[in-house]
Amino acid sequence: MRHSIFVTLCLSGAVTLSACEDTSDADVERAVKGINVIDESNLNDIMLSSSDPNEAVAYFRRTVADNPDRIDVLRGLAKSLVRAKKPSEAKTVWARVVKHPDATNADKVGFADSLIRSDDWKQAETVLDGIPPTYETYKRYRLEAMIADGNKEWKNADSYYETAVGLTTQPASVLNNWGYSKLTRGDYAGAEKLFGEALKYNKNMFTAKNNLVLARGAQHRYDLPIVPMTQTERALLLHTLALTAIKQGDVATGKGLLQEAVDTHPQYFEAAIRSLRALDNNVTN
Repeated sequence: MRHSIFVTLCLSGAVTLSACEDTSDADVERAVKGINVIDESNLNDIMLSSSDPNEAVAYFRRTVADNPDRIDVLRGLAKSLVRAKKPSEAKTVWARVVKHPDATNADKVGFADSLIRSDDWKQAETVLDGIPPTYETYKRYRLEAMIADGNKEWKNADSYYETAVGLTTQPASVLNNWGYSKLTRGDYAGAEKLFGEALKYNKNMFTAKNNLVLARGAQHRYDLPIVPMTQTERALLLHTLALTAIKQGDVATGKGLLQEAVDTHPQYFEAAIRSLRALDNNVTN
């Protein structure tokens, strides 16, 4: 489709130009160049949302080689590398982006994100600290919350998470992160509430379901929450709950939950069966 649009534009341009006998070669060159820029911009957008991130990386690498000073192309390469789960390479490209004279605060946030993904938390914090406080976006505050979490600055973390939630219409991911933060602090009831809220926005987020079970299990509540789940998910959640119970010394309850997980799973549930056998061996020994 892109090629046909491009050809149509080119043909239209050719017809228009041929109608003007006095049109110079320079005019023709400028017209064709303008068409190429339009087509390339559309292609950049398409590649950024491509289902194959490695294909996008290859495209932007080629384009950067031909246009090393274009910030939009560098930015596209950096974003594609993040999508392709190549954070170390992404942070190198983002470093080039933020040094560009046309770099924005959004670019600095993108750089900080790639630094966190490559486990360079200290530099990420430095980059975020250099962004004016008036620049308020969901992504910026989500990263600020994660860094505050890592520094065990709980009050700041809660404030950043709350702000991030208010800056997006799809807060499931950040609510899940906030809940996990509460879980690691031992605030199990607070964590349970946040995981439940996350699932209201995205009922299919299995990570939030699993975390919700962990939070309930930590409170010695070994019944599954009332949330939408498939049969396989139910078995996996029972397995998580069983291991939580066993870890807390409620071995008999855990064994019963493991058996229920095995019985519930639509296929052979190897992990749960191994756990049951290990329990039986311990009892025998």
